[in-house]
Amino acid sequence: MFRKILIANRGEIACRVIKTARKLGIATVAVYSDADRDALHVKMADEAIHIGPPPSSQSYIVIGKIVDTAKAVGADAVHPGYGFLSENANFADALKDAGIAFIGPPVAAIEAMGDKITSKRIAAAAGVSTVPGHMDLIEDADEAVRIAASIGYPVMIKASAGGGGKGMRIAWSDREAREGFQSSRNEAKASFGDDRIFIEKFVTEPRHIEIQVLGDQHGNIVYLGERECSIQRRNQKVIEEAPSPFLDPATRKAMGEQAVALAREVGYFSAGTVEFIVDGKKNFYFLEMNTRLQVEHPVTELVTGLDLVEEMIRIAAGEKLRFGQDDVKLSGWAIESRLYAEDPYRNFLPSIGRLTRYRPPVEGSRDDGTIVRNDTGVFEGGEISMYYDPMIAKLCAWAPDRGRSIDAMAQALDDFEVEGIGHNLPFLSAVMAQPRFREGRLTTAYIAEEFPDGFQGVEPDDAQARLLAAVAAFINARIVRRSARISGALANHQRSIGKDWVVTVADREFALVIAQDAAGDTIVFADGPSLTVSSDWLPGDSHAAFAVEGEAAGVKVSLNGSGLRLRWRGIDVTAFVRSPRVAELARLMPVKTPPDTSKMLLCPMPGVITSLAVQVGDTVEAGQTLATVEAMKMENVLRAERRAVVKAIAARAGASLAVDELIMEFE
Repeated sequence: MFRKILIANRGEIACRVIKTARKLGIATVAVYSDADRDALHVKMADEAIHIGPPPSSQSYIVIGKIVDTAKAVGADAVHPGYGFLSENANFADALKDAGIAFIGPPVAAIEAMGDKITSKRIAAAAGVSTVPGHMDLIEDADEAVRIAASIGYPVMIKASAGGGGKGMRIAWSDREAREGFQSSRNEAKASFGDDRIFIEKFVTEPRHIEIQVLGDQHGNIVYLGERECSIQRRNQKVIEEAPSPFLDPATRKAMGEQAVALAREVGYFSAGTVEFIVDGKKNFYFLEMNTRLQVEHPVTELVTGLDLVEEMIRIAAGEKLRFGQDDVKLSGWAIESRLYAEDPYRNFLPSIGRLTRYRPPVEGSRDDGTIVRNDTGVFEGGEISMYYDPMIAKLCAWAPDRGRSIDAMAQALDDFEVEGIGHNLPFLSAVMAQPRFREGRLTTAYIAEEFPDGFQGVEPDDAQARLLAAVAAFINARIVRRSARISGALANHQRSIGKDWVVTVADREFALVIAQDAAGDTIVFADGPSLTVSSDWLPGDSHAAFAVEGEAAGVKVSLNGSGLRLRWRGIDVTAFVRSPRVAELARLMPVKTPPDTSKMLLCPMPGVITSLAVQVGDTVEAGQTLATVEAMKMENVLRAERRAVVKAIAARAGASLAVDELIMEFE
């Protein structure tokens, strides 16, 4: 077994590897850039070595720096995590030359599967189902348009060396094929240093289902079931689960056997994932093989009971697999929600800043038989920078069946507190409550279909609004009672408190009466049933567990002017609790009109202006490209919403802008 492992990565996955290495009694070495000097993985590791400036191209993916550091600290193995150098054959080769073990697959497998064009040819030769497409390199946008038209729209334009949704576009027309080719090439070059592009048919009504494989250096290969990864935005996975609610045992077996056949064809060992696209009739087609640990590996661990990082380490050390295919059993259901530093209210654009509050739910087994796990690489007070992936954490929930797993996830999301940056917690909560998701009717177009106008938040129905009104009334009663007490010798005396209140929640108004007893407060609605509310909430608490009619509700609470901001199940509302007279006067107050920004192009996220496509005086048409902004390795094209004339340009190419900072004005 290894004595010391260097982790050539950062953030959540570096912390994840450190935990397993510690369990095995192996010392760990972290590497970090200037931006990560105070990062969690740096604090967790036994040693930490600085390797350069924030851009990964000057630190985390500089092979020479990583190898030299590993030699200097006496590491006898390197775990690459995912991303960065995890699928870089040159890196694995350099480690081999230095006499350091690479905790991953053989170089030949990385080379064969790392190139999507080559991998599809090998898969076809091995008898694996593949998607129709053009597997040769494409030289320019004109050729991309010709090929796309010959295959038939829609098509998927993909970077040969791509991964994580980078360098990937769907095109439905010649214009989109031309623009998509250039954007994919730019992203691919920036992210991977390789701008080769290919095109394949885009399967409609697709589900993204992948098979986890594990092989040792002695020819033993098994598959560990599948993961459903269909909830995606911009081709980046958001919610994953194991097993898939769609597959039957026969399809699962067929996909697993093909995945093993492909792994065997390239002499694979270590953990790897064979990704498939599956249509509505359960026809499946090979997409790619990721020769590394996947981001979503925790759901496989939860349903198999295996530690994949431990297995990778043991395999790299030359050990045989300790189990065979017949020993692999899937137990229960696991769901993973990726918590991202991105604003769902702004089309999931990246957000950066300080985590002024970061309080994950309590991990481990719960009284109801469920399990909560949170893999993270951040901490309260830490910074989310613009240099790296926006993922904050991977929240997982396991239960004996899918329904209870969804319920456990919904509760865990309610209990997760994040402040200081934009994040997608409300969106994740909203998905958990959707009937379509709960029924398992998923496709990779789920987000686009369910949120065609983007995520606008969750509008509470009548029952939810009443629950939040009852919670607001309970909170207000506790605040008022506390402030009404008289200090000193007359501590047992307090001034009279009214029982009649009017609570406004999401434009709904509820007249109610509060009655207090030993069981808690009973909220008697004038137009409906009563609700009994109890909680240990105290003024100043930002989150509390409320029991409403005996049902648990984890609600985030904060003051918002004269109101109470309440967040629960993706709902974000400000509730106002007023006396009947004050409520009557409040109805007469004018509504503040937001400023008119219709003649401005504002930066939708913190980022760098990489190009400006127009000049002052130009007439632009709806859909025309105005500027390009890059943040967190993602290129975003900003387009005109209508025909207009450019009046002024306030930004220049290369400038770093904050969210909502002015780029240009129109007449």
